[in-house]
Order: sequence, then structure tokens, then C-alpha cells
Amino acid sequence: MTDIKRLDSRAPGFREALEQLLTREAEADRRVETAVQEIIAAVRDRGDEALLEFTGRFDNWTPESAAALEVPLARCEQALAAIDENLRAALERAAGRIRSYAKHQRLESWSYTEEDGTLLGQQVTAMDRVGLYVPGGKAAYPSSVLMNAVPASVAGVSELIMVAPTPGGEVNDIVLAAAAVAGVDRVFAIGGAQAVAALAYGTATIPPVDKIVGPGNAYVAEAKRMVFGKVGIDMIAGPSEILVICDGKTDPDWIAVDLFSQAEHDEDAQSILVSQDTDFLDRVAGSIDRLLPQMPRADVIRASLAGQGALIAVRDLDEAVEVANIIAPEHLELSVADPHALATRIQHAGAIFMGRYTAEVLGDYCAGPNHVLPTSRTARFSSPLGVYDFQKRSSLIQCSAEGASDLGRTAAALAHGEGLTAHARSAEMRIRDDD
Repeated sequence: MTDIKRLDSRAPGFREALEQLLTREAEADRRVETAVQEIIAAVRDRGDEALLEFTGRFDNWTPESAAALEVPLARCEQALAAIDENLRAALERAAGRIRSYAKHQRLESWSYTEEDGTLLGQQVTAMDRVGLYVPGGKAAYPSSVLMNAVPASVAGVSELIMVAPTPGGEVNDIVLAAAAVAGVDRVFAIGGAQAVAALAYGTATIPPVDKIVGPGNAYVAEAKRMVFGKVGIDMIAGPSEILVICDGKTDPDWIAVDLFSQAEHDEDAQSILVSQDTDFLDRVAGSIDRLLPQMPRADVIRASLAGQGALIAVRDLDEAVEVANIIAPEHLELSVADPHALATRIQHAGAIFMGRYTAEVLGDYCAGPNHVLPTSRTARFSSPLGVYDFQKRSSLIQCSAEGASDLGRTAAALAHGEGLTAHARSAEMRIRDDD
């Protein structure tokens, strides 16, 4: 029998047990922190020389020169032509759906003019250059290429720089094909904290960027944390999460595999099922035991479910919503008869998948909304990656003579109150005597 925690909202100490389930290690491993500090300092100080050294040490290949780290765009086009036709079609369809969704997110400039002629507004511009980190150690993630590059392209970013680790110097054709589909401008065969440092500070070979987006391992996450401020970042991503609320009417096999879909990422991933039907929880537990041996990554799934997973019994769906808002999950499936009614009451979730047929995995690849989502309960204050993450907003202010005189009095009064005389004088000089 698979070892997975069982919690009941009616049991004494439920809230404490739930909090314990959700508690993750907050501080980065000191060894990771120290190593990343050293890597960033080396790349900042020695540039390409450090990149070549770290590539040899961590990816087990030594490029002839730093220039050899760049993968020609022609190689990406060759990869697109060489991959399986069905996979190519899937990449292109997914990119098209992501692009279509992203176009709805685009922010536009706006302004309005007040009666005295003063103009106020907001000017929206795209970033000049963005770095896209694509994981490539244990597996290939072409979906990450699409989810990061396509919204940036829709936003109007001038140049997209992609970096991806290449163990043994082997570049993954599917990742390169995705780069071609998504319109990436330059690709570099480098990963880890050293790639993040190169994107942040620039080297003779790799240009510095304005923002770095994309998931990675603990070293990549810590490097993004450390370079934030020098460049923008999307978020510090934690282990993947799924919370399923089910009324007991969905096929338990479907729910079991939905839980597997996130648990197979790694042992720290979290999969939770909440239901008011305790018999259904038992049936799902049975499905887990029966279906798990069929999974190629069964050992990873089993460890994830045992360490981080849970089956939670609640009084009713109202309480299920309360639990969901406490958990603030990355992915939330509402596998119920009326998902829209529940969705309107969800305050904290990265993405909400509504109805019995809407498996979370569709969002991972091709539904359209971004799969780069807030984890570790950060959905309480952050949102999915989107076009708006690649756009900047500048305030527009243009005062007429009448407006400058009118606002000047207010500004001067506040400036004097703060003891900032030059501020006040600057406003007062534009006050008209005839007002």
C-alpha cells in the first residue's frame, strides 16, 4: 500500500497538521548559497574564462572557445526539420495557442486630459533584452521554451537570449526546435548558476539582459535570487504542486493519475486531494496502489506522495474551498459538478482547472495560459508569467500653465510640511499671480 498522509478537518489539530504539511524549508542550503556566490563572483570578474571552466566542471565538456557556446540559429531550424512530424505539429500548435492567449494580456498605453489641459497617462514599452533559462539536466523541456519565449515575443521584446545546460556537450534537438518555433534570437549551450550570472552581468560572448525568466534547480533559483536588483526575475520557483478538489463523482483512476502527474517531477513535489466523500478518498487510494506500478517514475512518485502528499477529508465543498485558499496551490483542479461556482470563491491559486475533463497537464503544454506559476503559497501575492512581465509602464504627466499653477499650491504645501524647501520653491515658481 502506498504511504500517503490522511487528514480529516473534523479531527483535533487539523490546522496544525495542515500547516506542517505545507511547511517547506525556507532557507537555501548553505552549501548551495556559498557555491552560487563563488560562481557569480567568478563570472562577474573573469567572464568567458569562468564560463568555460564551469562548463567543463559541471557539464563535462570543454568548448574550444567561448564562441563555441553559441548554437547557430541554423542549427535550431535543422532540429525543427529533423524531429518527428507529429512532435513538430504539437510544438507549433502549442505555440499558436500560447500566442493567441498571450495577445489578450498585452497592455496598451493610455492617457486622459483634464479640463485645464493637464495630461496624465501611462506609456507601455517592452523590455530590450530578456534571458530565458531552460532546464536541460535530467530531461528536456521544450514546453518551457514556448511558455517563456512566446509571451516575451508578443510583448515586443527586441531580443530573446536562451540558455540551456548541455551535459556532455549534447544539445537537445527538441529544445532547439522549440526555440525555432518560438522565435528565440540567440541560443547558448550553458546552464546552471553560471548561465544566470552571465545573463545578469554579461561577458564578451553573452550579452547582459534586463530580465531573467525560467525555472531551474536549487543553484539556478539561488542565483536568480542573488542577481535580482541587477536584473529583474520572474519568480523563485519551488517544487511543483497540485491540489484537486473532487465531489466524489469523477473516475478515481483519473484523479490518481492527476496526482501522479505532478508527483513524478521530483520527490519534493506536492500532490493533495480534498473531498467531502471519504469513500471516494479510499477509492482513489486504491487506484494509486493499482496504477502506480505502471508508472516508469514510480519510485519518484511514491517518495513524493509519502513525503509531501495527502488525502484530506472535509465536511463539505465550502470547507474544501477554505482549505484551498489556505494552501494557495500552484495548480488547482476543481473536479466537481459546478466548477464555475467554486472558482469564483478561490482567492489564491496559480491556475484553476475547471471540470472533470480539464486535466492539469493540458495547462502544462498546450491549453494556452502560461505554465510558469507561483509555488510555495506565493499565489497569495503573485501571478502566472505573462506578457505584462515583459512590459514596463512609464507614467505620463504634462501640465498646462493653469494646471501647474493649481497643482503647484498643493505640492508646495506638502513640500513645506516635509521640510523640503527646494521642492516647494520648484512648484511655487510656476504659480501664476493672477490665479
